[in-house]
Amino acid sequence: MQRFIFKHKNLITLISGILIVTAFIARFVFDQMMIFEWNLIIASVIGIVPIAIQAYQALRVKVVSIDVLVTIAVIGAFLIQNFEESAIVTFLFLFGGWLESRTLNSTRSAIKELTEMAPEVALKQMDDGSFESVDIWDVDEGDILQVRTGGKVPVDGTVISGEGHVNEASITGEAYLVGKKTGSEVFAGTLLDNGTIQIEADKVGEDTTFGKIIEMVEEAQDSKSSAERFIDRFSKWYTPAVLLLAVVVYLFSSNIELAITILVLGCPGALVIGVPVSNVSGIGNGARQGVLFKGSEVMQNFSKVDTIFFDKTGTLTSGKPEVVDQVTYSDNPEVPNYLYSVEYESDHPLAKAIVEYLDGAERRVVDDTDVVKGGGIVAQLDGHRVAVGNKVLMDKEQVSFSHDMLDDLERFEANGNSIVMIAVDGVLEMMMGIRDAIREGVKEDLKHLKSLGVENLIVLSGDNQGTVDLVARELGLTEAHGNLLPEDKSEFVQQLQREGHIVAFVGDGVNDSPSLAHADIGIAMGSGTNVAIETSDVVLMNSEMSRLPHALGLTQATVRNMIQNIVIAIGVVVVLLMSVFLSDWMNMTIGMLVHELSILVVILNGMRLLRFKNNKL
Repeated sequence: MQRFIFKHKNLITLISGILIVTAFIARFVFDQMMIFEWNLIIASVIGIVPIAIQAYQALRVKVVSIDVLVTIAVIGAFLIQNFEESAIVTFLFLFGGWLESRTLNSTRSAIKELTEMAPEVALKQMDDGSFESVDIWDVDEGDILQVRTGGKVPVDGTVISGEGHVNEASITGEAYLVGKKTGSEVFAGTLLDNGTIQIEADKVGEDTTFGKIIEMVEEAQDSKSSAERFIDRFSKWYTPAVLLLAVVVYLFSSNIELAITILVLGCPGALVIGVPVSNVSGIGNGARQGVLFKGSEVMQNFSKVDTIFFDKTGTLTSGKPEVVDQVTYSDNPEVPNYLYSVEYESDHPLAKAIVEYLDGAERRVVDDTDVVKGGGIVAQLDGHRVAVGNKVLMDKEQVSFSHDMLDDLERFEANGNSIVMIAVDGVLEMMMGIRDAIREGVKEDLKHLKSLGVENLIVLSGDNQGTVDLVARELGLTEAHGNLLPEDKSEFVQQLQREGHIVAFVGDGVNDSPSLAHADIGIAMGSGTNVAIETSDVVLMNSEMSRLPHALGLTQATVRNMIQNIVIAIGVVVVLLMSVFLSDWMNMTIGMLVHELSILVVILNGMRLLRFKNNKL
């Protein structure tokens, strides 16, 4: 029976409204008082049923909800034969619930849009070489899939043949086209604008980047901030207090209508809904712009950040360094081959730059590789001990430096180069200077962050101090610290936290994970490692720094919006309750109408965040 009633709740609201309108027409047009009263009685009875059921369910779990207050008030009005108010109050409450549901659904449009963009079918290569349409859940890693013009990429994968341009707005928030060819990565949920490509599935279903986006947004929208938890606790005690106030008023005044009116006017509906709608709208805006917040609590904490730490490579810089200088200290022809072979084993950006620079060198078998954190790599090749890394590693390997070598080292650092050296059997053989370009627009983005109240912008890097200082000067950063191990970065973060700062850390690598975890807000670049993304609180899916000011501005706007809704909600209740005692015109019907309007106001105010744009200065 309950299921039937809730299923037809909207129909009950409509019938109740029609009965009320018919009642007033009968009274004022045809002077039919009997029809007037009976229509209101029927409207009151059918209208109170779903409200009373919800009240009963709340009381079963020992919660005095808004439904309890309204049910008591309507039954009281009915018993004193104030059928006009009992009918109108039930209708307004039901209609307000319908309106609230409709408007709240629109605030969740971001997750709806994401879900609708999720691919449902794929063209899978069968045993005979043909491609057939299959359900997306029938695709496994390693399957060969075909994507045609206008089609959705069904999985995360690698292009194995064909070329085309893909719209990656669902991942990055940007609707520009990205060229794809053999060897390129593609992501589920993106759209092939032109061309035909075949891809090998690397990640499928919920493991795809798109699947994780949906999962994170859903979790974030379902989570509660500290403000929401406070409101929940407040409401738990507030509604019984209103009930007690109504009882006390009745005992002292013997005016049951006044007591019933207090029950209606004291409903905290706008207070309960105001904070969640702000959070959901803010998270929805972020999802549309390629910024993922992992929960409402993150939004609130992020808005208070006054210090932001940055990793250098891949965050402030493009992450695509190039070899720009080189000095060789011997005639050993095997040195480039050794360097190429060792760096080929690494996925570090500097290693990739060297491999590209030494393209054509011969690979040797690398034995007993030992990765030295913050230093480099030590390996065995052809019976030789080969060390590849920075000055810290060379000192650890007891490599001696001549005056010329030290001069070269100083010159490389002064020019802002990252330095990679190779020593064979304890003898320095070669030094390379590698430079990574500053990301386009980062300087303006950092200025924007300062305008939003961030006092300290600090770069922490494992790179040499000279390079880090050069980047800091060019970008106008507050501090710059180089030659750091992962634990050193984490210690810097914790030190400022101990000093009372609210700290965020922006990074993209495995070595950034400890700092991301310790920071009040960890921010990962979407192109970073899975470990960094999983450890973080915020993910910039398009890996563009321009999204960081938007994210911070959005969280600040969300918190302001939350406060506005709380003030509106409490202000309306205070004014209504004062009007009961200080005026003659306040009654249940007017109170319920104002009450429902206040709910609509806070919802519409929260929905403004869906259109929030944090324009650059």
